[in-house]
Amino acid sequence: MSEKKFLIPANSKKSELHFGIFNNFDLILFCTGVGITMLLMMTIQTNNFTVMIMILLPALIASFLVFPVPYYHNILQLIVNIYTYLFVRPMRYKWGGWNYKNIKKIEIPKKADVIEKKKVGR
Repeated sequence: MSEKKFLIPANSKKSELHFGIFNNFDLILFCTGVGITMLLMMTIQTNNFTVMIMILLPALIASFLVFPVPYYHNILQLIVNIYTYLFVRPMRYKWGGWNYKNIKKIEIPKKADVIEKKKVGR
């Protein structure tokens, strides 16, 4: 029987991504955030610092969500995984293990009781 061995490069997944980092949803999210920011910058004329921060928020939030992090695709994927783990599919175990509240208390006999039982048993 011939055993087939294949060598898969470590970066094979990167060929499916745009620029080796972004998938389609990431680019749509980022372009939407930047587009909304550009539209707001063209329509709202202000000298107020807080309003300018509010105008820049869509691009900043979109950039934050698509920022790559180690061991996950990006921060958005990390948030989705945490949400899924905590709220959507919490781990449910059929057997919970030993619970100290369910264990019946074991009474240890006193020496005098043991001696009396031995005498009675003779």
